[in-house]
Amino acid sequence: MTQRIIPNIWCDRTAEEAGAFYETVFDGARSRVVARYPTEGLPDFQKGFEGLPVVVDVTLDDDFRISLINAGAEYRPTPGISLLVNVDPGRFGGDEQAARAWINHAWTLLAEHDRVIMDIGEYSFSPLYGWVEDQYGVSWQFKLLRPDADPIARYMPMLTFGADSRDEAPQALALYTSTFPDAEVGRILDYVVSGTGEEIVYTEFRLAGQQLSMMASPEDVEASFTPGVSLLVRCDGQEEIDRLWEALSAVPDAEACGWLVDRFGVSWQIVPADLDALLARPGVYGRMLRMTRIVIADL
Repeated sequence: MTQRIIPNIWCDRTAEEAGAFYETVFDGARSRVVARYPTEGLPDFQKGFEGLPVVVDVTLDDDFRISLINAGAEYRPTPGISLLVNVDPGRFGGDEQAARAWINHAWTLLAEHDRVIMDIGEYSFSPLYGWVEDQYGVSWQFKLLRPDADPIARYMPMLTFGADSRDEAPQALALYTSTFPDAEVGRILDYVVSGTGEEIVYTEFRLAGQQLSMMASPEDVEASFTPGVSLLVRCDGQEEIDRLWEALSAVPDAEACGWLVDRFGVSWQIVPADLDALLARPGVYGRMLRMTRIVIADL
């Protein structure tokens, strides 16, 4: 199935570097420049980026990719949207030790310079789990699955609602699953936080046929949602762009060249499925910068 919702990571001029780094962390990962800034005619806030990469795609496996946006220091990723890596021992021939070794290798590289949010170890919900923020600010959660676990996507975005917003998680779930095609709610699990008695509510769900997850936590989540991580949706035509835009956009001042912010603070990019091809045409980049909602006919 074609991936229609793609996590976009804001990078401070480091997109190519980050893409090359992720190739060393994840076996089989591939990065490539898919779009570059025009060599002339950039607006003042993009001066100095002429000819540089604007988007670097990183394919983590055949079914999942992320995009790195090469920009300035305006935003930085936060743990509000992290990337959950579900590691099934079945991928290693049922060898749990090999699965553990894969997690520990990736963890060591990602945690070498930066912030550990939850240390790697055994938890009630996984025999091996950890949550780390890498040198580019991207948050990764690694979870070793038990042998009897239900099939699940290897990589999935996770939205985390912290102490101040955890009551909004069910509302967000209802909005998203009523807005996107091929949507459904999957497992909903409660975990008791050791020593506090408070519960974490973890939910799996599908949007546009793609698996995502959501966590409502009693803990604070620093800078919950920002444009540092956005969710890009590849739409099948103008009608779908218009429908998603009307349902999601809640902050008019945040609307710009296909970007919007919903009422929970999550940033989305609502774009045509063939945006990469469109951007290769002369003048399209400048016309898109002048839009809020993208109008395909005007590109």
